Order: sequence, then structure tokens, then C-alpha cells
Amino acid sequence: MSKTVPALKPVDLVYTQLDTENSRWFLFSSASRPFGMVNLSPDTQLQGTWGSGYRYEVDTIKGFSHIHGWQLSGLSVMPVTLTDINRNSVYQDFYSKFSHKEEEVSPGYHSLRLQRYNIHVALTSTKRVGLHQYIFPKTSEKAILFNLNGILGPCEIIQGKLEKAGDSELMGSFVIAPTKRRPKPVNVFFKAELNTSISNLKKDEKSGNYLVSLDSEKDTVLMKAAISYTSVKNAVANLETELPHWDFEKTVNESKSEWNGLLGRIKVEGGTEKAQKRFYTDLWHALLGRKIISDVNGAYPDNTGDTFRIGQLPLKKDGTPQFNHYNSDAFWGAQWTINTLWGLVYPEIKKEFVLSLLQYYKDGRLIPRGPSGGNYTYVMTGASSTPFIISAIQKGLVSENLDTIYHALKKNHMPNGIMEKAGYEHHTNLGGGLRYYLDKGYVPYPIPEGKFGGHQDGASLTMEYAYQDYTFAQLAKKLGYDDDYAYFMERSKNYRNVYDSDTGWMRPKNVDGKWKTDFDPFSYENGFNESNASQSTWFVPHDLDGLAQLMGGKEIAIEKLNQQFKEAEKLNFTAGSSHDREMHPDYSRIPINYGNQPSMQTAFVFHKLGRPDLTQYWSRKVVEKVFSGLSPKTGYNGDEDQGLMASLAVLMKIGLFQMNGGTEENPEYQIGSPIFDRITIELNTDFYSGKKIEINALNNSKDNVYVDGVLFNDKPLKSCTILHEDITNGGVLTIQMSGNSSIE
Repeated sequence: MSKTVPALKPVDLVYTQLDTENSRWFLFSSASRPFGMVNLSPDTQLQGTWGSGYRYEVDTIKGFSHIHGWQLSGLSVMPVTLTDINRNSVYQDFYSKFSHKEEEVSPGYHSLRLQRYNIHVALTSTKRVGLHQYIFPKTSEKAILFNLNGILGPCEIIQGKLEKAGDSELMGSFVIAPTKRRPKPVNVFFKAELNTSISNLKKDEKSGNYLVSLDSEKDTVLMKAAISYTSVKNAVANLETELPHWDFEKTVNESKSEWNGLLGRIKVEGGTEKAQKRFYTDLWHALLGRKIISDVNGAYPDNTGDTFRIGQLPLKKDGTPQFNHYNSDAFWGAQWTINTLWGLVYPEIKKEFVLSLLQYYKDGRLIPRGPSGGNYTYVMTGASSTPFIISAIQKGLVSENLDTIYHALKKNHMPNGIMEKAGYEHHTNLGGGLRYYLDKGYVPYPIPEGKFGGHQDGASLTMEYAYQDYTFAQLAKKLGYDDDYAYFMERSKNYRNVYDSDTGWMRPKNVDGKWKTDFDPFSYENGFNESNASQSTWFVPHDLDGLAQLMGGKEIAIEKLNQQFKEAEKLNFTAGSSHDREMHPDYSRIPINYGNQPSMQTAFVFHKLGRPDLTQYWSRKVVEKVFSGLSPKTGYNGDEDQGLMASLAVLMKIGLFQMNGGTEENPEYQIGSPIFDRITIELNTDFYSGKKIEINALNNSKDNVYVDGVLFNDKPLKSCTILHEDITNGGVLTIQMSGNSSIE
């Protein structure tokens, strides 16, 4: 009698090592829960591009770190065996080779063998506690090295301390030193417990590392390590609340169950096994990069003021926090990615992030655009949190204190708000060029006052501010602030002031209103943030009809964009890696770049201009060329940025998109070209009346990319669009696919 093979669950389909040859410090975190404070995984590279972390092609383990966050790192440990040869040198010479052949990785779990010591290491975690399992060689002298001082990824770790807190317990702390992006230090506290006693603790003064010798005849040693950004006491509370037991397998299974619960909210059927694996890998990344910084009791680090303080989140009646507080890179480009994905599939997560952003406002009187360790970092540009928060309001996820939220958001769009600050501009308010935007209707390039912070490309800033002004105007309209609505809608037209009708591109102007003379629409960052004019000209998500009018009409605009896609296809739609650009200079001059945020929406521009067939055609091409790989060498072809590119990939593959970030009343979804035969989205009934959405793509194939007709609950839709209120009531979306465009 043959055994039934159990069906694979989403967690079994995730390919964790995707794109790890191009890894950022926070790109990869294996033994981690969704949004966990602890992000436990091995590090093979401690410096280099983006701080690195786990780089697949590097064959040496340099420690197992608990923190892999935006501008945060720390608590790196390494199990070792001691001999007469290495007893004194191990503090600085402790790295070990490993082989991917002896490695097993999945969301919530990582295991490998340290070849130098013949130690089998397995890792898992809860939200705030890392759990280690070390199987040492028999009769070996066992120890654990704590690397608490020195460069670790994007940060320098200083003032590391470790002491015994009992026969088998340790406690310690360290400081994550300020960086260019995060201007204030971050304190980290931790408590560690072992299932065996500690025989000795010794610090090496030269390296600052600590060696914990174990008095154990056991081959298998377990260690719990809980962290807190507020105190050792709260680290202890995190440990006692989340991991009171020593059952390693139970913790692994609970972690996998939590991941399956979130990943399983979208079920895909059809397509290749490779396509399904890549889909769930993308979805995993969409829930991976941003991290909790609050303790189980709601304490959190507040670095928004002149002095550090421990804040306290509001509590429920049962004494638990009403929400978690987060560390997060900017929501720059999120209007086309996690705004839509989280808002539809994970509304409770989106609401938590909104409440967290508002907590920063309560503390520091400013809604952030990329907080790290309780710090304002001013990462990227503009008021990117505005569309994120307003889309949550328009979708009904946030409905209380709307007037307070309104005035908090408005502050960011006015002088002395965050829109006035350039990237990482900590001490001045000149780099964002807002006063010129208000006075002249555009941000000049260059800004006359000089260089303050980064990303001061005036044409891009003008367009970004205009879009964000539009989104804020929608909230003004909703709440009846009619004068503000008219004012910000007028500001939202400012993108017109950087459109040059002679060249047909957005073009930088100087302070005197003169166009940039050495203008090249394909030159990178020549007036445009992380992009060129050809890519950023289409950043008018709120008024594409108006943009087309400037270009001479929709037909001209469509032909122009279609030609750009044809040229970009020759370079696989991405600017490629630095190696690609060295070997092929045209990569940096690509007209559309799906390796970074400024081009994310471009395929759906056709849809808004009346050619959904071209959206369907090109979005399929982009998925095929950019978001279908499944290897360490490729994956996001640029900057994944904590789930932004991954979320985009998910949305394109299920065929749902929101051009303006879902910020209008009863937001609209544009229907694209789903790559799977059936997609079932489980809705959160705490927020939405429907139980699920089923998307059936009939006659779907690699060649049948066009939508020939759409039914929702057996009723035909007049266009390839559906409203948020309708889709979240639940039902069946039936899409008839075809190999021929229905538009002549």
C-alpha cells in the first residue's frame, strides 16, 4: 500500500536564498518570525555592499546575528570548540567554513555544520527570542563566543558588556553606534539562558569579545537569547512570555505554522512549480524586512526627542499592547506595492504600521518616513507615509481620530514638516527645496543653498510632492476641509512645471526657471532621484490623463511608452547589477527600470490611458524577465527594499494593482494579467465582510496573456477594474484569457 505524500504548504515552497548573492543586511533572515524583533541568521560577510549579511557565494560563517534590520545590527554569537592551539586566539580567529550541501533553510529555521569545529547548528525563534541548538562533537571542550564590539553589517557595535546572571544565565548590553542615516545611538539589552551550566566567562580586551566556556557533558546544547531595546528586565519578560520551554522542535513548528498562516492567505493553483515557488518567496519577502522594536509589555525606545526615553504603548484590557511599534525603511514607492498588498490581504498589519507611525507623531510631533531604533532617519524624500496612511483610511482600516491624523499629515506637507527635508538631512530644512515648490511651483536643480542631505534631484522632488499633495487632498475632501482640498489639488498640478514640451520629457529647471542645458533623458540621477528622465516622466499616478494631454494626446503618450518598453526589453527591463553596468553601459541608460521603485507602476500606465491590453502584455513580460528567477544569483535585479519589489511581483502575478496607491474614495483596482489559473485570497473578516476572493483565469497560458472579458459573481464588468468595496465583500472574479488583444 503506497503512502500518501502530504501536500506542500506555502512555507515548503519558499526559496529563502533567492538573490542572496546580492544580499542586503535585512534582505535575508531565515530563523525569523514575521516582522520579528529577532532576525536570526548566519552572516558570511560583515562589511561590503549594503552591509551584506548572508552572501550565498561566501563560504565562511562569521557569526549568527539576532538583529538584521534597517540601520540596525547586533548580538552575534558563534559556538566553538577549544583546544590548546586556539584557546587564546579564538577571540579573533573563530570563523568557520561551511557547505551549502549540509545546509537546510526555510522560513523560521536554519541549520548547517561548522566544518572547523564539526558543530551542527540549528536556529529558530519566537518574535523576540532566538533559540539555538548546537550539537558538539563528543568529548569536545565547548564554548560560545559573543561578538559584542566591532563592525557588524551596516553598523558599529560599541560598549558591549556580558556578565553571568546565574549558573546557566547571562545578561548583557551593547550600543549600536550612530550612522550617517540614523543619527542617534541605539541601546540593546539581552538575556541568555542555557540548558547547561557555565564554567567560565572571559573577555578579550583587544577584540572586546567574550568567551563563555560550558561545563557540560551533553553533546546537545540549547541557548535562548532574548533582546530588548529598553532594558534587561524587559528582555527577561520577552523571554519568559514567549519561550518558557526548551522544546526546539515545537518552536520550529510554531514558527512554520505562523508563516503558513500568513503565506497561506493567498493560494495559487496552476502554473509551474517554479512559478509557485517564486510566488511564495516573493510573498515571504513582503512580510520579512520590517521589524518590531517594542517589548511584549509595550515598552519601546523613543529617540525622537532631545533625550532618550522609554515609551509605553497603549494597552488593551488584558494588559497586552494594542499594537506593536516598528522599525522600518521609508514607504518610498510603497503606494504601488505594500499599500495594496497589505491593505487587501493583511489589513491588520497595515493598521498596526499606521498606529506605529502615529505613535512617532505623539512622541516627536512628526510622522516619520523611515524610523530606525526610535530615531527619525529622514530616509529618501517627500512625505511617503501620507499615501500609506490615507490608503488605510480610505479602505476603512483606520477610522478613529481622523482629524488628529489629518493635521499630523498636513504638517509634513508644509514648512517645518518632513517634505522640507532631503534624504538624511538631520539638522537643516533646506535640502528638500519645499519653499521653492511653494513659491515657484517646482523644486529647482540644483537647489541654490547647497547640498544638505541626499536625493536633492529637483524634478523628481517636484513630481513626488505633487502626487503626495493629491493623496492628502483626498483626505481633505473626505473630512470636509474644502479650502485645503482646493489648495492641495492645485499643488498636485505642479508636475506640469517640470514638463518640457520641446523634448517631451520631464526636465530639471534651475532657480531662474531655465531648463537644464546638458539634458540627457537617459542620464542617471541628473535631476531625478534613483532614476533618469525617461523612467520618471511617468511618475504622475494621480493625473495620467493630464500627462498625456501635455504630450499631445493619449495615442502619442501610449506610443511613446510602448517604444520605451520595447527598448527596455532588450536589457530585460532592469538596470542590472554593477557588473552588468560595467560590461554593458547601456544598462544604466535603460528607459524603464524594474529594479527600483521609480518604474514600478509603468506597465499599468497603459491601463489608465485606455490600453489595458498593453498593460497585460508588458506586465507578463516583466514578470517573465524580472520576477521569475529562482537562484541566489538573481531575484530582484536591484534594490528589494524590505518587501517593496517582492510585493510588486505578487501583485503583478495575481493581476491586481492600484495606480494611485488606493488613496481615492472607495479605491479602484486595475485588473492585469494573472499568471496562475486560480488564485484564492482569504480575507480578514475582522475588517472585511467577505470571506474570500477567488480569481479564475480561464484558458490561461504563457501565450494567452490578454483579458477577453471579466465577470464578478457572474455579472460582467464594464472595464478591467473593480472597486475595493466590491472585492472585499468577497466573491468570484472570472477572467477569460486570450492570445489576442480585444483592442484593435
